[in-house]
Amino acid sequence: MSATERTRLAGIGFLGGFAAGLVLWAAQLQRSRRDLFSRSPVHRLAALGYLGGQPGVETARLLQDYVKWEARPALRKRGQHLLRRMEAYLD
Repeated sequence: MSATERTRLAGIGFLGGFAAGLVLWAAQLQRSRRDLFSRSPVHRLAALGYLGGQPGVETARLLQDYVKWEARPALRKRGQHLLRRMEAYLD
């Protein structure tokens, strides 16, 4: 195998890995959005943890809806904290 072929294969492998990573990231984000309004408080807490690392306008809007919806004070407080952090990041 020549150096050019190896370089080409390495590039294809890199792009394939990058594309797979994007697909997995999008699936995880979708799952977290769904779990944020789950019946399970543990799933909601895990979703908050994930969304805390995903700053953005869309995440802030989602957290606003969540804070209005959440009935458990501890989870609502965590959501409010994350929302304030998102708003500070976006300013």
